[in-house]
Amino acid sequence: MLRQRKLAIETDSKGERATREGEEEDEPVSPVGRLFLEPRFCWYIVCVLGLGAPVDLAGLRAGIEATLLRHPRFCSVVVMDELEEGTGPKWVRTTVELDEHIIVPNLDPTAMLIEPDRTLEDYLSSLSTLPMDHSRPLWEFHVLDFPTSEAAAALAFRAHHSLGDGTSLLSLLVASAGSSKVLPTTAPRRVSTIKALSPRSPSSADKGAMVVFTVWIMSLLLIVWHTIVDIACFVATAASMLRDPPALFKGADGVEFRPKCFLNRKLSLDDIKYVKSVMCCTVNDVLLGVISAALSRYYFRKTGETGKRNIKTLASMMKSGEDNDVKWGNQLGYMLLPFHIEKHDDPLKYVEKAMRVAHRKKSSMESVFTNWSASMIQKIFGSKATASLCYALFKNTTILFSNMVGPTEQVALYGHPILYIAPSIYGQPHALTIHYQSYMNIVKLVLAIDEAQLPNVDGLLEDFIESLKLIREAASGKPRVVEERSREEHRHGET
Repeated sequence: MLRQRKLAIETDSKGERATREGEEEDEPVSPVGRLFLEPRFCWYIVCVLGLGAPVDLAGLRAGIEATLLRHPRFCSVVVMDELEEGTGPKWVRTTVELDEHIIVPNLDPTAMLIEPDRTLEDYLSSLSTLPMDHSRPLWEFHVLDFPTSEAAAALAFRAHHSLGDGTSLLSLLVASAGSSKVLPTTAPRRVSTIKALSPRSPSSADKGAMVVFTVWIMSLLLIVWHTIVDIACFVATAASMLRDPPALFKGADGVEFRPKCFLNRKLSLDDIKYVKSVMCCTVNDVLLGVISAALSRYYFRKTGETGKRNIKTLASMMKSGEDNDVKWGNQLGYMLLPFHIEKHDDPLKYVEKAMRVAHRKKSSMESVFTNWSASMIQKIFGSKATASLCYALFKNTTILFSNMVGPTEQVALYGHPILYIAPSIYGQPHALTIHYQSYMNIVKLVLAIDEAQLPNVDGLLEDFIESLKLIREAASGKPRVVEERSREEHRHGET
């Protein structure tokens, strides 16, 4: 899979000879990157970009040469050095033959005309069965230049996960679009009326400081306790002492090697924000509630059971800065989220339970620990042992879930307006992986599904759509907490 010899390597994306010593250009593969190079932990990223115009191949080539090929990861290969003991894989510059990385498939014209959406889905599914050539840089663009129900054309970007995580690749995408103002921004500062307070006596000030200090100590102790409990559960799951029982959504043996079906649908960000304001929660809480509601609908429809089930979801917490300076690489942390598969007459109950779970996890440093521990275990025991441990962790959970924030305004990639962004992955031991990707005023729901285990995938997608609809309708019957509080604060500010 990996090349074994290290020689002086040509380094120029346009083919000009510029031979340098390999040692001048070598860069070690990061610990998490090495993990993704292990055979049983070989993951790939697939991201579909819906375009608002047909693909201009010449413009696409020129844009890639001017942007992506200037990034070291996109003009390097992974090389194992057998001559130096104790050294791991390295990124080594190589010559990039761009025609090998821009693929225009030969598809059935009749299928593209009659069933364009199905043709796109089938082609994306076929990518999960095709290996990548590790003798060249581990990325490629697949040009799908035919109209679908949502776009005039599509680009499918496939890359090995060792190149970087979703946040890194999304940041590079936005940078390639040449617009920095569209990067995710922090929430605007809240402006409120400040009222003058009468001076307090020294004794009351001391009491107030003591109360604040006591609350701070109690909060710190609570975080420490929750972190210890979460770490214990995490370690027990990785050690196979705790595992989800076999169930409808649980990946069967060998599921990581089976083809994946990639499906996506648009969700209204306005509807999600409306529920958020009514429930006085976060967007993440609403999205978690929608997952619980949708999986419950699908589960009870397929099994006919009436009881309650609990499953664990492995949530990927990608580190992303609040500014535009995003560190490249795989900056990942994970946490275990309990999901409840049950029926509720009130759809808002799913959001309420998600709020409680999320609030509990916020008072824990579990994701920080998992990110740090993965690097430490790898340094001590090596990549193979770490890969086995991480594989067991994923195998003993039911679902992988991730949520990423994208640009808030439309961007264009090399002159092609982007209408939607739909990222996903394959190679993981899960029958169902869920991604949420926000972009402009929509949230793309992306499912990677093992159809052999979860048939009727279109029905599962509709369960997500219907669940959000029911939650939105239920929220319409409740007072908007945020608006009421804002009016109350405004009245107090005028007095």
